[in-house]
Amino acid sequence: MPGRSPRQTPTMTDVARLAGVSVSTVSHVLNKTRPVAEATVRSVLDAVAATGYVPDAVARALGDSGFGTIGLAMSALSNPYFSNVVHGIDRHASAAGYSLLLADTHDERDQEVKAVSELLRRRVSAIILAPTGDGSTAIHYAGQVEVPIVVIDRFVAAPVHQIAVDNVKPTATLVTHLTEHGHSRIAMITGRVGLTTTSERLAGFRDGLRRGGLVPDPELEAGGDSTEDGAARAVRELLALRRPPTAIVAGNNRMTIGSMRALRDAGLRVPDDIALVSFDDFEWADLFHPRLTAVAQPAQSIGEQAVGMALDLIRDPQQPPRRITIEPAFMRRESCGCPPPASAG
Repeated sequence: MPGRSPRQTPTMTDVARLAGVSVSTVSHVLNKTRPVAEATVRSVLDAVAATGYVPDAVARALGDSGFGTIGLAMSALSNPYFSNVVHGIDRHASAAGYSLLLADTHDERDQEVKAVSELLRRRVSAIILAPTGDGSTAIHYAGQVEVPIVVIDRFVAAPVHQIAVDNVKPTATLVTHLTEHGHSRIAMITGRVGLTTTSERLAGFRDGLRRGGLVPDPELEAGGDSTEDGAARAVRELLALRRPPTAIVAGNNRMTIGSMRALRDAGLRVPDDIALVSFDDFEWADLFHPRLTAVAQPAQSIGEQAVGMALDLIRDPQQPPRRITIEPAFMRRESCGCPPPASAG
């Protein structure tokens, strides 16, 4: 790996000067040794990315030969979808002789940069990142020290290797399926604001309504913040409308769980009283009663292909960026109102 001359190497002083703060403040932000105002934290992290500053311990580690480790930075590692992605990454990395190191970003920009910094400190050979927002700061940070990075789950504008599913057409398909069942009051529980998956799935929801001759209604778009509690709150708000929905599209599997709990607490049965479909499948979704109609992402395959991209970059860092879009599968079951399959025999 080409090294920087001492004269070219950015220092903590450079970061402090650009951010307009003291060197000690930069240290507190990077090492979390003292609470710092959010605006100051953002200024420091922006300056870190702009200068390409890498803490001394990280720079020394990157000067070593490395230990064959792939770093994974993503949020909500307890999410069933992400758990399956991790399984695919771990299995494929292990088969290639690499170990896996996890860092949780909590879907927060500041934590994302710190997670990537920690992975670099641990001398990873490459990083796989599920970005928060556009991920630009973390991506730039890794690029400054020439560590390959692969983006998964959410496409970004940066010129890096990326792999994710199409979110628009599959969500539209869910809505079209509901309109074909006669639903005209269809609501969506949307994910966290600022995530590309949230905006793309919402765009697909609106496209599906228009294809069914319906006009999108803002009061039927309820924010669930990508969490179970957020979805439960959103469902209660929707049910309190003067004209509540007859069908709900949940934007991810955690919000599906929250939606199901809120509907149960309201004494509503799926699909007899209200239909429910989901973007994101569960390994055990066909064990629900009724079985859940969902868009299924090939999570393990995404993880395996991301590792393949990372290994390619480790072997040839100069290869041009690639972007792979995967089409998820539509799993038609009974929560939408479809009849159960006929028994064999």
